[in-house]
Amino acid sequence: MSTRPLDPLTLRHFVAVCEEGSIARAAAREALVASALSKRIGALEAGLGVTLLHRRRRGVEPTPAGEALLARAREVLSALERVRGEVGAFAAGLQGSVRVLASPSVLAERLPEDIGRFLAAHPGLTVSLDERVSIDIVRSLHQGAADVGVLWDHVDLAGLHVVPYHRDHLCVAVTPAHRLARRPRVVFAELLEPGLDQPTIGVAPGGLMDQLLRRQAALLGRTMAYRVQVSSMDAACRMAAAGLGLAILPREAATPHAGAGRLALVPLDEPWAVRRFVIVRRPPPLQSVGAQRLGDFLQALAVGPRQRTPA
Repeated sequence: MSTRPLDPLTLRHFVAVCEEGSIARAAAREALVASALSKRIGALEAGLGVTLLHRRRRGVEPTPAGEALLARAREVLSALERVRGEVGAFAAGLQGSVRVLASPSVLAERLPEDIGRFLAAHPGLTVSLDERVSIDIVRSLHQGAADVGVLWDHVDLAGLHVVPYHRDHLCVAVTPAHRLARRPRVVFAELLEPGLDQPTIGVAPGGLMDQLLRRQAALLGRTMAYRVQVSSMDAACRMAAAGLGLAILPREAATPHAGAGRLALVPLDEPWAVRRFVIVRRPPPLQSVGAQRLGDFLQALAVGPRQRTPA
């Protein structure tokens, strides 16, 4: 077996082949001749002494050994990209960059403001912030494609470094003239009683909160019947304010839309109506300095002045 070391270019080519499922498509993506790419993959297999790809009539797919190499190759390439970005940033007089992925609920609440405070306190760092669903955030962290994730802790976070961020509280958003508007609280079962106004505005169908509400309704022997479905909490607030139905939303995200008497927010009196958000990073040996600084900063806000700020 050859002792020729693995190199980043070969790893990148191998990842392209696995992602495209075809040597020809991967060669086009990498600006190579297909025969040259096939020869390089063959040399990689010979050097490792193991078959990495199942070659079929309609393309290729990784073997179990190939799957293992694919996961590690992505980690290595992502680490190299972080190194390139952080070191390259020094040429621009900066000190590093951090890629953050956050769930829609988090972005609708405090995170943008908190990152703004972080950047003001750390002018030598830059942050890129993108919205993703929780499952994609976890996958990106495992693959090394993100530095920090901020999300609801309602998914499997095994193998990641997790610390608390903050909580939010689900409420029922209605017009001020609605029969529920003056209630101090409401239980979920009451919203599902036949003949009464049900939560008819659904937010992000298929998302974690939608799944939670449907599961809780099923436990009561009922179903959620949405008349209107929207993709954002901002749109749900506008729909509720227009009198088009009820919406179950995080109070913290809906409060800015409730001003000037546009909405009444009635707390949902259920133990599952309190959602816990967390800051998630890769294990400490794999974290960049920027990821450590941002994660520690957000955690400090969670246990510091932020908790003393009225919701």
